Amino acid sequence: MEKYELITPCHFGMEAVMKREIQDLGYEISSVEDGKVTFTGDAEAIAYANVFLRTTERVLLQVGKVEAETWDELFEAVKALPWEHYIPKNGKFWVAKANSIKSKLFSPSDIQSIIKKAIVERLKKVYHMEWFPEDGDNYPIRVSFMKDVATIGLDTSGVSLHKRGYRRMTVKAPVTETLAAALLMLTPWKWDRILVDPFCGSGTFPIEAAMMAADMAPGMNRNFLSEDWGHLIPTRCWYDAMDEARERVNLDVETDIQGFDIDGDAIKAARENAKMAGVEKLIHLQQRPVGSLSHPKKYGFIITNPPYGERLEEKANLPGIYRALGERYAALDAWSMYLITSYEDAQKYLGRKADKNRKIYNGMLKTYFYQYLGPKPPRKAD
Repeated sequence: MEKYELITPCHFGMEAVMKREIQDLGYEISSVEDGKVTFTGDAEAIAYANVFLRTTERVLLQVGKVEAETWDELFEAVKALPWEHYIPKNGKFWVAKANSIKSKLFSPSDIQSIIKKAIVERLKKVYHMEWFPEDGDNYPIRVSFMKDVATIGLDTSGVSLHKRGYRRMTVKAPVTETLAAALLMLTPWKWDRILVDPFCGSGTFPIEAAMMAADMAPGMNRNFLSEDWGHLIPTRCWYDAMDEARERVNLDVETDIQGFDIDGDAIKAARENAKMAGVEKLIHLQQRPVGSLSHPKKYGFIITNPPYGERLEEKANLPGIYRALGERYAALDAWSMYLITSYEDAQKYLGRKADKNRKIYNGMLKTYFYQYLGPKPPRKAD
């Protein structure tokens, strides 16, 4: 099978998690840059990456890298790429997104327009056609300029991979499924350890944790744009990936994953979402305030996305919420706590400084991932 360079974008700061996921699938890393990891793989790798990777937003098939400081240079360089290898005569193609950092060509709309024209000119010459019906399968193109070098890729995923297909109901201020999975992977939590999210909202942290515990692939209940690209990715690649995903699921795993929230509508949404994901029996969900957080066992984890107070009237409640969380955490025996928030005074009201703190952009919002590290449990006797 032909080898491709495949690009997997991720949240800034999550590159190491993404890299480890790709290596666990058995693929070779080509490069790790801010917000993306590139690896080498064949057609089967495109299917497996889309189905199994938890922390990427999409999988891009790299068509080429071109250097350009002028519009003419960009046009000629893009026109020289072998677009006919990827896009058939009736393919519908467009530049879905372009961005530019530290480059002389910086207008996204102009980059999109020039690249589309260059591809059309290439395909007119190769296919001996003056007009393209574009009534076939979709081939969205994404372009990223960095220091005058444009990386050009086809989007194999379509709808962003954070849309697993289970979150039909949502509440305000959710973290995306991909970010929740990445944050869980940044902690030492494993399926046999206790996990509690006292601000679970629509259930993203508990559901992603339960899917990990059950070894449930994040993409097994959704479709991907490139399933229609039979000339590039044989149908059997998708069948193989989906068959393996189904075989790996283990819903008999013993878990202690809890989610609770003071908002009854949030718990209702979380239950509906957990059911859609197929993990409702692995999670205990309950309406209760953070002030009633307790657990009799040791060495558990709080992993949560507490309120940020984005609206002015909510800000007044934040000191009390974070103070209650800090007090309940302090009362737990040998637990760890990880929380993502944009609230600048979080540590003050939690009552102690975090052992580690990582800055993460959740969309355009600057947040902090505060990490309170509890002791490791004793090794289990063999």
